[in-house]
Amino acid sequence: MIPQETIAKIFDSADIVDVINDFVNLKKSGSNFKGLSPFSNEKTPSFMVSPAKGIFKDFSSGKGGNVVTFLMEHDQLNYPEALKWLARKYNIEIIEEELTDDQLAANNAREGLYLAQQYANDFFKDQLYNTDEGKSIGLSYFKSRGYLESIQKEFELGYSPLQIDALHSKAIKEGYAVENLEKAGLVKKSEKGWYDFYRGRVIFPIHNITGRIIGFGGRTLRTDKKVAKYFNSPESEIYNKSKVLYGMYQAKSSIIKEDCCFLVEGYTDVISMHKANVKNVVASSGTSLTEGQIRLIKRFTNNIVILYDGDAAGINASFRGIDLVLKEGLAVRVVVFPENEDPDSYSNKISTSDFKLYLQENQQDFIAFKAEQLLKKTNNDPVKTAETIKDIVSSISIIPDPISRSIFIKSTSQTFDIDEQMLIQEVNKKLKKVPGSSYPPVYQENFKTTLPAKTYEKGAKHKLDIQEKDLIRLMLNYGSLSIPLEIKAENGETSEEQYPLAQFIIEEMLTDNLLYKNDIYQNIFNEFVDGLENGLLINDQHFIQNPNLTSIVVDLTTSENTLSENWEKKHQIQTKTEPLRLKQAAIESVFIYKLRVTENLILEKQNQLKGLSNNKDSDIKLAEINELMKVRNIFADELGIIITQ
Repeated sequence: MIPQETIAKIFDSADIVDVINDFVNLKKSGSNFKGLSPFSNEKTPSFMVSPAKGIFKDFSSGKGGNVVTFLMEHDQLNYPEALKWLARKYNIEIIEEELTDDQLAANNAREGLYLAQQYANDFFKDQLYNTDEGKSIGLSYFKSRGYLESIQKEFELGYSPLQIDALHSKAIKEGYAVENLEKAGLVKKSEKGWYDFYRGRVIFPIHNITGRIIGFGGRTLRTDKKVAKYFNSPESEIYNKSKVLYGMYQAKSSIIKEDCCFLVEGYTDVISMHKANVKNVVASSGTSLTEGQIRLIKRFTNNIVILYDGDAAGINASFRGIDLVLKEGLAVRVVVFPENEDPDSYSNKISTSDFKLYLQENQQDFIAFKAEQLLKKTNNDPVKTAETIKDIVSSISIIPDPISRSIFIKSTSQTFDIDEQMLIQEVNKKLKKVPGSSYPPVYQENFKTTLPAKTYEKGAKHKLDIQEKDLIRLMLNYGSLSIPLEIKAENGETSEEQYPLAQFIIEEMLTDNLLYKNDIYQNIFNEFVDGLENGLLINDQHFIQNPNLTSIVVDLTTSENTLSENWEKKHQIQTKTEPLRLKQAAIESVFIYKLRVTENLILEKQNQLKGLSNNKDSDIKLAEINELMKVRNIFADELGIIITQ
């Protein structure tokens, strides 16, 4: 039998999207993912996965469940076999054994802790809403903070009365197991007798990712500085602070939807931001970030924004923890509030719209922010400046993405007025020292061309399928996005205008009366044209419901191909990602297609020339070939491709 602790670890580690992606081609769809059913033969995706809820639902077959039941259904495994499959995937050791009486008791004790937390939570909520003391003290405090009843209930806020043993007495009276309350740190015993740990405090329950209560934070309303402002639950079998973020249960859906997570320090910061309608926010509860907390965030987004209250000492102390975030590959940005302000106070001082605008306009990437903060401490001391640069280099070197590293190197070079090549060398030294590092080094020379030089092979006719596929792929993925193009007016003057990418490709194709050889691609192109004529810029979702096009559209929109892919692999050079170079990608894709079409026409006319005996006809054909060669050379020159005659 697999121990309950191991089962819990498997469930905590397993990412349902990651697992199902091994079997189903999932595509992001809002806050969920979707793909074709693995249980039935369908062409229109109806298989949905919700990472926030940790479930899947197949509307085609009606099957649904969690990550374990998916494996049981898909691979016809029993429950233990599915758990073992997941354990292997996530390198979790399973030691099977027959449960002893003690182990059974331990399992019961774990469940007893959950029940104790829930029992206490019900008590705290009842005290808040149904007693005079709770209403006059606890409820008045929450209302003074502007917490609406809906927010109070969403976070299950409560109140622990001033009576020294109110919770303990209630448990005794109702015959409840007091030992579970004691293990959970809810009641304690002293020489004078039993007392409630959180007495006289407002209560902030701490939920795990599934919504079960695993601990509490209690805030005193007394102004006596000798009294600790917050009491927090001790760690237990169900509460590990290093793996928990306050508010994650309430925030996870919004984090997925916004593809961003705001990180704050305390309970009230989280709730006040919810009040300001910023719901993708969690709190570290005053502790330094841990790997477990970072991995928890990464399950829902790769983008994190850390909110600081302007305390320099606190900011500098957090740098080491944020380096862990960078190492996990998350994009980190920072917002600093005005002096003596924090997310809680500032969100209550200004309007909701102004608060959201502040968060949006004051974000700064972490590396630049760290450099700025450390630079202030150097006081132009060369030794301190050198140490600061080394610190920044260390942070840059642990970032997995080479493009991001290159950008941060350039930024740091400008900030410290230091040679960029020197920084590149230092980063590459760091990369070489990382055991087992597969990070490619930062390229140190200017890289201009995006396509390798290529010699035209005489007599070889191009099939055009690769070029046609790339044009349709660009239209499906980015058709509605705009690219800047120079437009020439009738008076000869030129101006730059924003052009939808799909419209650019459509006009280039129609101007030269070009048709796709592939009928499916031509059908997709025709629908884009029809949409444009009706004033609509359609996208890939337009085709999903078409059973004849769904499969190929999903294929084209889930694989990102780049024109320079082979060049990158050969030289380990990281170019800009396609979404950042759409204009270049669109122009290259159109030109390479027209180049191949022109080369085919040249070959066709050369073959026709061989069958001509009349000199006049031959001269006409030669003139046509020469004109086509001029056109071909224009396209080749634009693409940097060498044509040998």
